[in-house]
Amino acid sequence: MQLSARTAARAAALALALGTAVGCAPSTSGGGAKEDSKTGTLRVWLFQEVNNKPKEEVVRKAVADFEAAHKGTKVDVDYIPVDTRAQRIKAAFNDPKSAPDVIEYGNTDTAGYVKDGGLADVSQEFGAWKDAKDTDPAAKQSVTVDGKVYGAPLFVGVRALYYRTDVFKDLGLTVPTTLEEVATTARKIRAERPELYGISVGGAYTYGALPFLWAHGGELATGKGDAYTAAVDSPKAQAGIKAYADLFGDANCPAAKCAEMGGNDSVAAFAAGKAGMTIGGDFSHQAMEDGKVKGKYAVVPLPGTTKGSIAPAFAGGNNVGVLKSSSHRTLAVDLMKSLAGKDTQRRLFDAMGFLPTYGDVRAEAAKKQPFVQPFVRTLEAGAKFVPASPAWGGIDSSLVLPTMYQEIVSGRKDVATASGDAAKKMNEAFKK
Repeated sequence: MQLSARTAARAAALALALGTAVGCAPSTSGGGAKEDSKTGTLRVWLFQEVNNKPKEEVVRKAVADFEAAHKGTKVDVDYIPVDTRAQRIKAAFNDPKSAPDVIEYGNTDTAGYVKDGGLADVSQEFGAWKDAKDTDPAAKQSVTVDGKVYGAPLFVGVRALYYRTDVFKDLGLTVPTTLEEVATTARKIRAERPELYGISVGGAYTYGALPFLWAHGGELATGKGDAYTAAVDSPKAQAGIKAYADLFGDANCPAAKCAEMGGNDSVAAFAAGKAGMTIGGDFSHQAMEDGKVKGKYAVVPLPGTTKGSIAPAFAGGNNVGVLKSSSHRTLAVDLMKSLAGKDTQRRLFDAMGFLPTYGDVRAEAAKKQPFVQPFVRTLEAGAKFVPASPAWGGIDSSLVLPTMYQEIVSGRKDVATASGDAAKKMNEAFKK
């Protein structure tokens, strides 16, 4: 899984998130709570950020407002490490007595947690919630499984094209307006400045590669629920895979080095002044400001295959959900709304830079901080999400797609063979 784009990147440019292996989910009781107490103590588990104090202050305000509006209630918040979230949350599904009422979770975990029987269906409450009508479609998709809603989006993160303004000026380059121009511009930079990657890419950078696949009309898989079929071996997907794989080589980013690079490595290379371009998230902004490229870069949406188009980006992020085992369901849903509502998301953006999931609140954020505008445009153009399948966590953590790209760029397999093998592995996971 990709952890919330933001949480992964903030621990970010430092560590990779751990995924959940296929077939390793423990059995769960599957039963919901029979009681719905309107008073008492609610327990909440939220993710611990690298710098958690600002988040704690925002949550403290949301909790105080909730407690003031619900007499006789108390909220206990625990911040859990991201890298052990899977074990703790799934253990909670199996032990309702020790489980929290509300949790924060990565949006690619939704389908798996629903299959485990841990998350409550809040479709009715979400549909009647005033704030929800302004939720970004891609964010809503991340809490939806088979048409039912299992939480509220907390924040979203997408990627765009960072480029060196000084390098472009010195070399007389114009900002690329198509993916083909991204490739030709990268080769020009490498030719003129051989100490730089034209664009830093990574064989293990799944969420940097996917916009190429999607922009060419490909899909990861087709279907829904438990009936997904891999589509990475379709002609359109293969065209997108080839477009990204062609960025590896001595003319841009040497495979010997770049094949093993992940997203953090690609972003770090740009921030260190070693690349003319990179694909990075709104959550990569601080890494750039702290790096050697401060004051010497700009960001635009990653272009698509035609001029004026924007390549679809993966909509990462985190959600807040209610556990099915909660004996305070009504209160827990209200607390979910308080933690993920517009007011809290405004404060989270101000405190942490987390991009809001509401279109109107995001527009406000873009006015406050212009650097987020290219990412807002990317979302508005139509972001994409991974298959809403419980198998995706295992597919991601077992590195099916990075292996495919690495086999191609190393020359061990051609695009057709590598994508066909990846499709077989994905289908095996989907069938489990």
